[in-house]
Amino acid sequence: MIESKYLKDNVQNIQRLMAIPGLKDFETRNLAKLLRLSKIREYEDGEVIIREGDNDPWLYFMLSGKVQVSKRGVEISQLNEVGEIFGEMRIVDMMARSATVSAIGPTVCLCVDTSAKGRLSTTEDRDERLDFLLLLYRIFAEYMSIRLRATNDELIRARKDIEELRAYYGR
Repeated sequence: MIESKYLKDNVQNIQRLMAIPGLKDFETRNLAKLLRLSKIREYEDGEVIIREGDNDPWLYFMLSGKVQVSKRGVEISQLNEVGEIFGEMRIVDMMARSATVSAIGPTVCLCVDTSAKGRLSTTEDRDERLDFLLLLYRIFAEYMSIRLRATNDELIRARKDIEELRAYYGR
């Protein structure tokens, strides 16, 4: 893995973030806050980004590449869209990582250190920090809702397949 230093909240970096679909609703001041908590990480093919069972504080936005999400060695899904988020469940529920995420080919991510809240300006008022965190959680909720709907669809297909197999084999 190649990792940058924490990013600067300059105009060029803010403009880059505005191009990420998951961050389109952020105001410039909130993007600046996000940058101060973020690093860019580049991963090689097969490199583990998140390990199931770990307790790290990182949240990931896909900038390029593709990742495989697996649980107990079984592939759950692949993500390859710019702006997709992964690693959010650990941030929301504070439990150990529920899956392993590995790079498929060269992959670049914006990585947000959710434990580095101290890097946010201490001069900001409490309401401004809360607005920022609420926006971040709204993004989490949107992505989790999309994934839950997809999981429900897959569960329905699997149950129909089981019913068809039972009918076929007379059980």
